[in-house]
Amino acid sequence: MSMTMEQKNELIERLCSTARILPVITIGSEEQILPLADALAAGGIRTLEVTLRSAHGLTAIRRLREQRPDLCVGAGTVLDRQMMDECVAAGAQFLVSPGMTPELLDAGVSCPVPLLPGVATASEVMQGYARGYRRFKLFPAEIVGGQGALKAFAGPFPNVRFCPTGGVSGANAAQYMALPNVMCVGGTWMIDAKALKEGNWAAIEQASREAMAALGG
Repeated sequence: MSMTMEQKNELIERLCSTARILPVITIGSEEQILPLADALAAGGIRTLEVTLRSAHGLTAIRRLREQRPDLCVGAGTVLDRQMMDECVAAGAQFLVSPGMTPELLDAGVSCPVPLLPGVATASEVMQGYARGYRRFKLFPAEIVGGQGALKAFAGPFPNVRFCPTGGVSGANAAQYMALPNVMCVGGTWMIDAKALKEGNWAAIEQASREAMAALGG
């Protein structure tokens, strides 16, 4: 039986508020999949947004769901219904998009797992709101107004909450999380590009632990 939009909103809220940080993961090679996830999990980050920005995204989602069933694995950079269907087939437990189209929002209503659509304006929030969405990703957060935008959205949208992503870092994540309408933050700052390339999993684990500690996680 498919979930109602109310149930999907409740599920994405629970996943995000429990996670506190949604790491935006782009897999460079299949060899990175399990050790990267293990390093993040060891540091306390157990809900993962695996993007489709590389050719390894669907493989990573499938493998993590099979071999790391204790982690919560979602798909990021979902752009259209075909990608949505492929991610659900791979086992993604939630979906995240950088923006929204009417077609994607409609597809998300009937999708068996929740979609966290990306928005940058009040008008986009309203398009999602009209279809029953109450949880959104603000992207690119810093560029479209950051904390000021989120404070402004709180007035007209009192029952809407966000996951700001894009320019969120160790320097400002706690300030974002302090806002009442923020349920979690998304970013890559705990996954240093050099550490990832070199397979320095201990560094990523430590950075993840520090990121969680900074948010009281």
